[in-house]
Amino acid sequence: MSRGEYKVPGGKLVAAEVEVTDGRLSSVHISGDFFLEPDDALERIDAALVDMPATATVKQMTQVLTTAAEGASLVGFTPDAVAIAVRRALGEATSWSDHTFEIVHPQPLLPIINLALDQVLLEEVAAGRRGPTLRLWEWNDDCVVIGSFQSLRNEVDTEQAAELGVQVVRRISGGGAMFMEPGNCITYSLYVPGSLVEGLSFEQSYAFLDDWVLGALERVGIEARYVPLNDISSPQGKIGGAAQKRLAGGAVLHHVTMSYDIDAEKMTRVLRIGREKLSDKGTTSAVKRVDPMRSQSGMAREDIISEMKDYFRSRYATTDGDLRPEELERAEELARTKFSDPDWVARVP
Repeated sequence: MSRGEYKVPGGKLVAAEVEVTDGRLSSVHISGDFFLEPDDALERIDAALVDMPATATVKQMTQVLTTAAEGASLVGFTPDAVAIAVRRALGEATSWSDHTFEIVHPQPLLPIINLALDQVLLEEVAAGRRGPTLRLWEWNDDCVVIGSFQSLRNEVDTEQAAELGVQVVRRISGGGAMFMEPGNCITYSLYVPGSLVEGLSFEQSYAFLDDWVLGALERVGIEARYVPLNDISSPQGKIGGAAQKRLAGGAVLHHVTMSYDIDAEKMTRVLRIGREKLSDKGTTSAVKRVDPMRSQSGMAREDIISEMKDYFRSRYATTDGDLRPEELERAEELARTKFSDPDWVARVP
């Protein structure tokens, strides 16, 4: 019998113990610290999975489980959480505990090198040449980083950016524009195999990969929460946002930028933040959306980052590492041939 677990972000732990005979699930036992009424609904859930092919997808299992749990009250978990736990028991999906993460925190680099490194390290994980990695960014120039699919002219006032000496660059992931100043943001990237988020929807994967940082922020006195699809917020306002890029081979880039002490006036001169975009965040002013971590924590930026790394180490198996010469060399090449190319920056004019 094999066992798999899935902790629902903001919810409960679901554990699955399964046996496979002749390619089909012959025995299934679901348990956890969730709540379920009536009691016999658990028996229905177990029985529904018996005789399903061991190759069944999360979607296929979820459909069967949803029918089996009809009329029951599931609190702290969902049918798809059960399916994910089963997939992990079958070895088709992995959990955080199945990996050792390398923590990389280089010296300040050009913004364009940081962006190129996201592509390089993602490809290295996909190729199996690098294990799962957490990279903390440091950079040495002001910049605006726009999402892969954003319109340059709609998002950025390029004249103001040039006047203020703010470089405009485009990343490989989707999502919205970010205004970044050295020392005034905290940015990190996670590079993980697709098996870690196997079976999760895009929305679920954002919450799943952001869960650790919510605990880290709580440790430094910031009451943070995840707001779908990709925001990290607090009672005082938005803290930051996440974006993802997935390769066909399955590797996932998940990166987050959080405001520490942003110059809001400078940001609004460079970014064309429309009222429509702000209205769905429940605000009317771009300045009000910036909620610096410094004012909430009272801590220096480097101390917050140190606490974040320590918290990550406390939750997962980690090793301290560094960028490899060949990775930096490839990033420098991509910075020259792709990320500094006007055709890339203006790929969506």
